[in-house]
Amino acid sequence: MNKLILLSDSEQQLRVARVTECMRAEGVEAVLLADNASKYYITGRVFSGYVYITADGYVACAVQRPVELDGPEVVYIHKPEELPGVLPALPARVGLELDTMSWSSVARMVKALGIEAPANASAIMRVARSIKTQAEIDLIAASGVRQERVYRRIPHLYTEGMTDIELQVEIERASRLEGCLGQFRISGDSMELFMGNIIAGDNADAPSPYDFAMGGAGMHPSLPVGANGSEIKPGNTVMVDVNGNYTGYMTDMTRVFSLGEIAPEAVKAHECSRRIHRELCAMGVPGCQAKDLYERAVAIADEEGLKDYFMGHRQHARFIGHGLGIEINELPVIAPRSRDIITPGQVIALEPKFVIPHVGAVGIENTYHVTADGWKCLTNSPEEIIALR
Repeated sequence: MNKLILLSDSEQQLRVARVTECMRAEGVEAVLLADNASKYYITGRVFSGYVYITADGYVACAVQRPVELDGPEVVYIHKPEELPGVLPALPARVGLELDTMSWSSVARMVKALGIEAPANASAIMRVARSIKTQAEIDLIAASGVRQERVYRRIPHLYTEGMTDIELQVEIERASRLEGCLGQFRISGDSMELFMGNIIAGDNADAPSPYDFAMGGAGMHPSLPVGANGSEIKPGNTVMVDVNGNYTGYMTDMTRVFSLGEIAPEAVKAHECSRRIHRELCAMGVPGCQAKDLYERAVAIADEEGLKDYFMGHRQHARFIGHGLGIEINELPVIAPRSRDIITPGQVIALEPKFVIPHVGAVGIENTYHVTADGWKCLTNSPEEIIALR
C-alpha cells in the first residue's frame, strides 16, 4: 500500500490550519474539496475523490482511484452517494468548490449530502492558498532555478531563419529535458494555453480572447494564442513567457530577445518595465493595497510617454500582476479594482509589459516572494534585452 498523504505531518497541519482559519472567518463548518489543486495542496498528490475538512481540523480523504492508497484518513468510495456513510455526521453549513464544480456535480452532491445551500469553498481555498508556507516557497524557488537554466540557453537554441513556433518547440524541448512537468494549472474562468507564449514581432499586437497584454494569434482558431508561425526577422523582439512548473509549484518569468538592432522606443519601454519592477517592489510593503501598485505602474508608463503601449496596444490588459503557486492567477491580483492587500507569504508574478508596433513586445516578468523585509525575486535570469545573434 502507498501512503496517500505525501506531506510531512507538520506541513499538512500548517496548510489545514490556514484552511480552517478561513472557514471560521466565513462561518463554514466543513468543506468537501474536489478540485485537483485543492487536493494537491492538502495531501501532496492528485487522486480521484474528495478531501473533507471540518473547522476543528479533522481531515478525511474519500478515494475513488487509484486503489492501494493507505493511511488513517483514507476511506474508499465508488460514488458520492456513499459519502454520508463514511464521513462523520455532516454539519449544517458545508462548503463545496462552486467555482470549479459543474452544475450537475453540485446538484448531485447537494442531494447526496442532504444539504440545502452549500457555501462556496472555492473562495475559502483561494484565500487560504494565497499565503505560502516555507515548504511551498522552497518548491517555487526550486522551479525558478530550473526555469532560469532553460532561459539562459535560449540564444543558443535559435538558428537563422527560424519561425516563432520552431523556436518555441526548441524551448519546450529544453524545458521538458530540464524536468518541466508541462502543465499550466490556471485558476479562474476558462483560459487555455500550451506551455507558454513565444511572441515575435507584430504577432504581439494580435488581440486575444484572454486578458493578456499580448496574446498572439496562435496556430489555429481552436487555440487562438501564442506563436503563429511568423519568421523572426531583424528588428523584431521575441518575448518568451513559458512554463515554470517543475515541482507542482510554478514560477512565471518573461524575458525578451531580439534579432539585430531594435527601435529606441522599444528599448526605452523595456527599461520602463524594469523601473516599474523596482518601484513597485519598494512600494509594496505589507499592508499596501494591490490596486495602488497598479495605479503607480500606469502613472510611470504615462510619465515615460508610453501609456498607449502599456499592457497592450490594440487591446489592453487590465492587470499587471497576479499570485501564483499551484496555479497561475492565484491571489493577490494587481488590478485597478482589486481589494487584495499585500501580505508576507504571498508569491506574486509582476508583469508590466509593452507592445511596440512593428517591433514586438518588451518588458519583463518576475516572480517575487513577499516578506516582511521586502520582495525577494525567485526568477533571477538576466533582465536586459538579449541578442539571439
